[in-house]
Amino acid sequence: MIIDLPSTSTSAINRRLVDLRETGGAVALGRVLSLVICTGDEEAEEAIAAANDASREHPCRVLVVARGSRRGASRLDGQIRVGGDAGASEVVVARLYGELARHGDAVVVPLLLPDAPVVAWWPGEPPAVPSQDPIGSMAQRRITDSGAARRPLKALQALAAGHSPGDTDLAWSRVTLWRGLLAAALDQAPYDAVDSAVVTGAEDSPSADLLAAWLGLALGCPVTRVRSAGGTGVVGVRLERRSGAVELVRPEGDTALLTAPGQPERKVALPHRSVRDCLSEELRRLDPDEVYGDVLTEGMRRLGRARRLTEGAAAERGAATSRGEAQQRLAGHRASERETADAVRGADPQGAPPAEEPTDDSEVVTQAPVPPAPEGSTDGARAVEGSGGGAVPDDGGASAADVPDVLGVDGGRGGSA
Repeated sequence: MIIDLPSTSTSAINRRLVDLRETGGAVALGRVLSLVICTGDEEAEEAIAAANDASREHPCRVLVVARGSRRGASRLDGQIRVGGDAGASEVVVARLYGELARHGDAVVVPLLLPDAPVVAWWPGEPPAVPSQDPIGSMAQRRITDSGAARRPLKALQALAAGHSPGDTDLAWSRVTLWRGLLAAALDQAPYDAVDSAVVTGAEDSPSADLLAAWLGLALGCPVTRVRSAGGTGVVGVRLERRSGAVELVRPEGDTALLTAPGQPERKVALPHRSVRDCLSEELRRLDPDEVYGDVLTEGMRRLGRARRLTEGAAAERGAATSRGEAQQRLAGHRASERETADAVRGADPQGAPPAEEPTDDSEVVTQAPVPPAPEGSTDGARAVEGSGGGAVPDDGGASAADVPDVLGVDGGRGGSA
């Protein structure tokens, strides 16, 4: 349900929220935080969709501060979304115009959930110092996305210069799967130290720079940064060790090739992470991300002195596998899988040789010799009186009179209780 409130005020929006809770059952009792989205009017819908998806894991109140044109008179156009249009949250969109667009914090404060953490998110161009932003200063966590900036690397450098505990960036969340696979590969024998690392990625990819900075800081080894074509993101990582190189390459799509010494090359799933996935990951923790802070400040400073190569130069020197070579190897794996699948589908179970019929000799059952019956017993079946004329097979010749009276009855000779 979407309720539009044109030319309204924060008091009117709050009253409308209370009415919805009383009449429609839309409650805020289960909300765990307030998520404030600072964006432009045109980019708001995409950010709201990502927040709605993330709210299914983290129920929250989403406050969207959408700044419009600063010309003309000040105006606040409100909108409330609940139910299916708001995921597991309730969404309040505040579109600000005129001079009011400069004072988004004044609009946000009356709409925050009481006694709940505040998280600020800039899905577009981030502020130079998020902790000094009027909205960022009231938030425990501040999420930026340097990859969405007009100049991603410049934005990342500015964030490093103005970093404060509680800051994080979605470019860091995008390499979580890379970090996990590399750590798992190094956690297997042989446990040799890493002598050097090579990270291949787009020249304008802040995620590739953060991954290279993390490797240099965590492993204490020199890192070479290989620049690939723009828009390719992170392409591959190569870790040189005395026993052999560990290499993880994603030439295309969501499938990567992992090579390790003493093991066959194998395909691994390495999908490109969506904004929704990255946002959900960052909302799982409200304490400062100390690893990210160290990588952004100290790791990026060390990376500034790293050697940089083009993708072609790195392939010529054997420092990293080129995307073309990785694509050919990946295509070979897929062709082999198709051949195996075709062979399985083409197998004819009717063409299997028929099972051999048993011969007459195999059907002959050899019986154990029957010992001679003791004296006084009958052969074959013995008639039992009082059983209605039925017969039971001989159990070896013992008669009812020979059964001991262990139960205190007359051995089964027709005695009654």
